[in-house]
Amino acid sequence: MSMMRKAQRRKSKLRLGISGPAGSGKTFSSLLMACGITGDWDKICLIDTENGSGDLYADYNQDGIEIGEFNIISLSAPYTPEKYTAAIKDCEVNGIECIVIDSLSHAWSGEGGLLDKKGQIETSGKPGVNSWTAWRDITPMHNRLVESILSSKCHVIATLRAKMDYVQEKDGSGKTVIRKVGMNPIQRDGMEYEFTIFMDINQDHNASASKDRTSLFDGKVWRPGVDTGRQLLDWLEIGVDAPKPMRNDQHDKINELRKGLKMNGTVITNYCQQSFGTASPNEQQADEVIEWLEAALAASSETEASA
Repeated sequence: MSMMRKAQRRKSKLRLGISGPAGSGKTFSSLLMACGITGDWDKICLIDTENGSGDLYADYNQDGIEIGEFNIISLSAPYTPEKYTAAIKDCEVNGIECIVIDSLSHAWSGEGGLLDKKGQIETSGKPGVNSWTAWRDITPMHNRLVESILSSKCHVIATLRAKMDYVQEKDGSGKTVIRKVGMNPIQRDGMEYEFTIFMDINQDHNASASKDRTSLFDGKVWRPGVDTGRQLLDWLEIGVDAPKPMRNDQHDKINELRKGLKMNGTVITNYCQQSFGTASPNEQQADEVIEWLEAALAASSETEASA
């Protein structure tokens, strides 16, 4: 079976990361963009790791810009990747169209996050365990979290805290002022490359795109809002319909065949990764997995019969 196919523009779901210092407006901007995408506050859910700060935006009005009644899932420490994944699945089951993860940094550097887990592994006292070998356990956890975001059937906007620094600048009158700036996002190095768009937002609430596969914001500095969400939606809706996700009956059939072959689930995952570039096959790809398993089962039965 060839892995090759013709490139084709397909409709897609948003994967947007937005990084900035405290007070830059990451949450507010994310909610406005989510509204622009969905057109319905009830179709938005904010996964809140910021000690209930998301509720402060309920019925919020700033300069005539209103925040409607959106949904919230509150996460508390320990901020394990599994909690994030479960929250994303909860959103999908309940018909949410756009998920705002506020913030994704806690899964990395928060209490119970991946760095915390790495420290626990390092100090476990197990033979052969050190700061280097601990990544063997941490990296798969991180990858599963990333996969849950990338494979979600919802649009996803994730905020990330930025490391803080202070710079001296001259204001309009020539006076020296101290300004707080955000630097690298607090997440695993390279995380920004997982997103379709990655925005940096400053203390003046203005954004620039450090990565933009849409080319909508190249070289621009702007204040993200509802219109930004509408622009993104227009771009995302260009192309043919995306493949449908795997059906429940296909999932059950794959499990039935796997058990008949006494095959570990990891084999299925590796096959999908190698064949399709994802651990979560769509409807068409699931049929191919079923055909492969049926052929393997038939070959196994012939071998047993001739033995």
